[in-house]
Amino acid sequence: MAGRGLPGLRRQKQGPTPAAVEQGPPRAPGSGPAPVKACPVGSAPDRVRVRLEGHLRTVTLRPRGGVPALEAELSDGTGTIVVVWLGRRHIAGISAGRQLAVEGRIGRNEKARVIYNPRYELLS
Repeated sequence: MAGRGLPGLRRQKQGPTPAAVEQGPPRAPGSGPAPVKACPVGSAPDRVRVRLEGHLRTVTLRPRGGVPALEAELSDGTGTIVVVWLGRRHIAGISAGRQLAVEGRIGRNEKARVIYNPRYELLS
């Protein structure tokens, strides 16, 4: 009986998972994630990896659940999004007025759009 499987069950061909479809074809090891084209904050879709560029309007230390969190508002003229780095009190180069590019997934927290722990790049 071992190796026969359960009676009445058939194997079904499984397609790629949604995550595999979103990631695209496999990349060489160590090459990092596929680059994402920048889009306006106001039209960026939720729950999809995006790259946003703009300036930081505010930067605040705001603990969340007893854990330090550096919170900033990123704006590009089309909209504003909250960016949160959990477990961080300070990040060198992150200050109000700074031009910044962030990359991550947009979620919602109490009606506000937010990206947690994004990759970031300091711009000029």
